[in-house]
Amino acid sequence: MAEKIVLEVCAFNIQSCIVAEQVGAARVELCDNPVEGGTTPSAGTIRRTRERIGIELYPIVRPRAGNFWYDEDEFEIIKRDILLCKELGCDGVSTGVHLQSGEIDIERLKRIVEWAYPMGVTCHRVFDRTPDPFKSLEEIIDCGCERILTSGQASGAPEGTAMLAKLVQQANGRIIIMPGAGVRSTNIEQLIKETGAAEYHTSARINVPDGVTYKNPAVLDYGNVVIANADELKQLLANAQQAVGGM
Repeated sequence: MAEKIVLEVCAFNIQSCIVAEQVGAARVELCDNPVEGGTTPSAGTIRRTRERIGIELYPIVRPRAGNFWYDEDEFEIIKRDILLCKELGCDGVSTGVHLQSGEIDIERLKRIVEWAYPMGVTCHRVFDRTPDPFKSLEEIIDCGCERILTSGQASGAPEGTAMLAKLVQQANGRIIIMPGAGVRSTNIEQLIKETGAAEYHTSARINVPDGVTYKNPAVLDYGNVVIANADELKQLLANAQQAVGGM
């Protein structure tokens, strides 16, 4: 069991990245479009975020919502975004690709790791869409990724603890298994106890009140701004440290 828990915050804007650093998170996964599950943030967002925070910065590289089976144009976009992240001084990227069958696209993932070097690569929840997680785990290790973000193939990590524990055991230190989806201050202690994982991923996001004084009642498609909840993140970290301290 780790002596200290590492927290990664899924951040949908620069403000959330700043909050994450302030509360003591180790890393941010910078994304755009929370409604679509996260897509690649703009170059301007990545650049300014890198200027503003000192903790690890891992932008998600995902050109669109939906599946992770990409055509040649989309895969070229992925390559260019990875190279841009490296140019802008990021520490790594969070990405993933699968075949039409849902299995990990080994050849493309190996190329991604090569393009990213010396940055790290987190294989994101594409893993949770694969038909055989144990086979996929070995393939992702062979491709050179340093981490897998996963809910244990369940709707959320709290529902996937049995699978997560098996994955941590099989990984045996060769790759980091990072539970994510549904990770909260109220369940982090149980997740640590049941999975044995040392890194966790959460967005802890809440809606930001709209400060604009005029609103056109006929226009409703502008969405909401979200931000990481500093109090929730502080409590999560405190509960996590209490959990490992008590073991």
